[in-house]
Amino acid sequence: GANGLANPRDFLVPVAWFEDRQVPGGYTVISKYQGKLFAAQQDYSPYNVVAWHGNYTPYKYHLEKFMVINAVAFDHADPSIFTVLTAKTTRAGVALADFVIFPPRWGVANNTFRPPYYHRNCMSEFMGLIKGHYEAKEEGFQPGGGSLHSMMTPHGPDADCFEKASKAQLEPERVADGTMAFMFESSLSLAVTKWGLQTSNRLDKNYYKCWEPLKSHFNPKCK
Repeated sequence: GANGLANPRDFLVPVAWFEDRQVPGGYTVISKYQGKLFAAQQDYSPYNVVAWHGNYTPYKYHLEKFMVINAVAFDHADPSIFTVLTAKTTRAGVALADFVIFPPRWGVANNTFRPPYYHRNCMSEFMGLIKGHYEAKEEGFQPGGGSLHSMMTPHGPDADCFEKASKAQLEPERVADGTMAFMFESSLSLAVTKWGLQTSNRLDKNYYKCWEPLKSHFNPKCK
């Protein structure tokens, strides 16, 4: 619609359906509770529900249907303009969690460093990559990977991205074509599990090195 972003019409919910049948060996119903899996056996299908009453409904949404809003004059807009879903707190303007994506779009801002700027955030940022390459870190961040920048932790584009964007001709260009990155932003402090830090053996201990080549370009005479 005229307001852009995620349109309600694009969220799809299941249609009414049921089955009443038995199979050799029965059914195994698996539930997850507090990080653990539990299994139960039964003879009949778990989908023998005829009626659905209430508003707690599973849904799906195709991220490519997101109608992007972006800066069309100058400056890099806050990534909250890419919010798909938000969970509110009791405090106005503070989200418990925002689900944000970085979809394919046009970049046209003039007199602007177009990639995400260097910053510290009062929110925790968990980034993930579904496909392609993330615009602020094209190397070493693979689909299925994730990064966590805890609140007030400085971060931003890697050195290669900075050099490339600083020298680029500011012409209209496609950004993030063939990619899809996402971010969960939360006002809560997030912790990493022992599995993520140790057991998985997938922790990139050299992640910080992508910023080491950055140099100071400050010039007090420039206005």
